[in-house]
Formats: sequence, C-alpha cells, structure tokens
Amino acid sequence: MSKLPRSSRLASPVDTAVHGEYRITQRPDDPRPLYRFADQVGPDPEPGRYHLYAGWFCPWSQRVTIAHALAGLQDVVTVSFVDNRRDGRGWAFRERYGPDPVNGFTLLRHAYEATEEGFDGHVSVPALWDRHLARVVSNDFKGIGIDLATRFRKVATPVVDTYPEHLRAEIEDTDVRVDSGARLAALDERLADREYLVGGVLTEADIRVWVHLARLGPRITEYPNLYRYARDLYRIPAFRDTTDFTTYPTPDWSLA
Repeated sequence: MSKLPRSSRLASPVDTAVHGEYRITQRPDDPRPLYRFADQVGPDPEPGRYHLYAGWFCPWSQRVTIAHALAGLQDVVTVSFVDNRRDGRGWAFRERYGPDPVNGFTLLRHAYEATEEGFDGHVSVPALWDRHLARVVSNDFKGIGIDLATRFRKVATPVVDTYPEHLRAEIEDTDVRVDSGARLAALDERLADREYLVGGVLTEADIRVWVHLARLGPRITEYPNLYRYARDLYRIPAFRDTTDFTTYPTPDWSLA
C-alpha cells in the first residue's frame, strides 16, 4: 500500500451507548440502490487523482485491494483503512490504522456527505474518492474492482490482467457467494483438475471466491481441492498482503 502523509484527526472511541448500533437505512419505497454511487473512473486517469477507502475486515474491500495490487497501482491509487469497529456513526478513522490522509475526515460518513448533501444511505467500504472533484466516485465494490483492473493501463503495468476481455462472460458466470455446503462442494469438484477457476489463469473470478474462502476458517479443510487452491492463492503477495486474519470471525485461522 502507498505511504501517505498523515493528518492528526481521529474519531472518538466506539460508543454504542451514546451513538447506538449502525443500521443500514433503506426504505421499501426508496428506489435508490444500496450502493448509491457507481460512476466509473475516467478514460485517462491520472496518477494520484484517486484514493481508495477500505477496511481490512471486509470481503468486498479485500476484493478491491487485491485487484489494486495485481493491477500494479500501489503508486497510482492511494489506499487507507477505516477502523474495524463502528457504532451508529458508521466507519471511522482511529489510531490502529491512522487518520484519513486525504481529507482529514474523522468519519467516513463525511466523505459521503461531501458527495451528496444530507446523505442518508449506506456508508460502506470500499469507496473510491476523486481528489479533483472532491467526491466519492463509487462505492460499488464490483465496479471499483473492474475499473482498477482495466482503466489504468496507460499509467501502470499490471502484475496480472485479472479481467481479460475474452474471459469476462465466464468470470461473471462464476461470481457466486460461497455460503453453502452445496456451493463449496461444487467448487471443490470444479477445482479437482485445474489451478484457477477460469481460463487456466488468475482472474477476478479467483479474487471474488477467495475472499469468502479465507473467512470460512477450518471448515475449508473439509474440501481438499478448495483447501489446496486457497493456500496456493495465499502464497501470492497480493492475496497475502491484503489479509489480516485477526479481523475475521475466526481470528486464530490461517492459510499459511
């Protein structure tokens, strides 16, 4: 991750007694999407223009930080992390990961409010910030990951092309959440005779599946092909360096 200058402003500690629990407010009569901002990065992105707000704990954030690393964007798109805990104010910047280095916001909510006055939606990570326009470009984790993989070729050399055009349809067909024994068994069978999920190469499909596998804990050992696959991916720096098992529900778990 890129090194950034630090401001000194930090949010006060999590206090649910004062601020309550965080709740996603989405009314049945509100047609706006949960992830409200979904603009794309411009066709000629400039190094240093964009900043990624992320969270170590979040699989959707990790999808994006892995894509960021594999796209070779460490010196092009800066990254910072919110605290792992939140109260009713939403995600915040605290001592563990440091202040917001771009805007000096204490709460991520402030970035959303700067984008939409009176913002009343879901304050989520990842969120991609545009320094020039002083707004959140997108909090659509799928769109951010694809943008990072495809739109920065003029200013960065990717380590891996994770979203090659000829494999995109198949990548999208394999975009399933790994949350049931049936899906795990199907993936385990699929990986019996292949190293990666699609096209024989590392792609966005592997990123999307791996972030859920890493959070399964020891249960993954019940599926030998998935276990081998997850351990092989963990040896790749972009996967390993974006992982902090202590922020997952199974803190004693490791694929090392």
